[in-house]
Amino acid sequence: MTRVEIVEVGPRDGLQNEDTLVDTATKVALIERMLDAGVRRIEATSFVHPGRVPQMSDAEAVMAALPRDRGASYIGLVLNERGLDRALDAGVDEVNVVVVATETFSRRNQGVGVEEMLATWGRIAGRAERAGVRASVTISAAFGCPFEGEVDPRRVTEVTGRVVAAGSPDEIALADTIGVGVPPQVAAVVEGVREVVEDIPLRCHFHNTRNTGFANVVAALDAGVAALDASVGGIGGCPFAPNATGNIATEDLVYLLDRTGVEHGVDLARTSATATWIGQRLGTTVPGMLSRAGPFPPRD
Repeated sequence: MTRVEIVEVGPRDGLQNEDTLVDTATKVALIERMLDAGVRRIEATSFVHPGRVPQMSDAEAVMAALPRDRGASYIGLVLNERGLDRALDAGVDEVNVVVVATETFSRRNQGVGVEEMLATWGRIAGRAERAGVRASVTISAAFGCPFEGEVDPRRVTEVTGRVVAAGSPDEIALADTIGVGVPPQVAAVVEGVREVVEDIPLRCHFHNTRNTGFANVVAALDAGVAALDASVGGIGGCPFAPNATGNIATEDLVYLLDRTGVEHGVDLARTSATATWIGQRLGTTVPGMLSRAGPFPPRD
């Protein structure tokens, strides 16, 4: 790969699992800082029940305050048609729907089985298309499940095929939700999924829970994925993953891509500064490394 798109997921997947509640102004400032760094696709919020995810209770307020003159595409996570109603009313540019690869995790995380979620996706896909809004699907727990253990790549291929049959998405993301994947798995899962997606672009979403996230990035690049999710500072992490340390950090990813010669359009210094900034607002040291270690070669 000579170029890959970075999708910033810190404002949603990063913040939603942090203990410190962040106000709307700080969320908007975080998004604006990442726009200044060059990111042009941002998962801004999720339209889920505020009682289940308090961090995302201000989804409409966040969307209303975002700049619309920066050439950015703002993504809203939705899990049902009520969430889609809210997302469309709020003016999202894209919706992302999660379909879990395993039955147990689907019921524990989303309250419905895989079959029902596939039907929901089909309805959302049709409505999003009629509204002129892009719609993507994330296949969650594609590399391992906290309840069922190992996930066979053939299962991921099967679920992905059923997603496409229910309503062809604009993009499919393969998520290592609990951070257990390793590079051979990435290669096998991407290869299998390509058999059923035809020309649908693929994105990968890695967590660094067991310090394999960036090795998986290299495997995904070798497999030719079009985009990678990352969270500035490496904040976040799945609540079902014991001792989760967060998503792969955007600034660490930018450094890796820079040194590998892969183009991406995101500024390292601005991203690193934002990692430190959000850590201060969360009252913690972020898991990401680059903001502490600094770039190489050192800059004046």
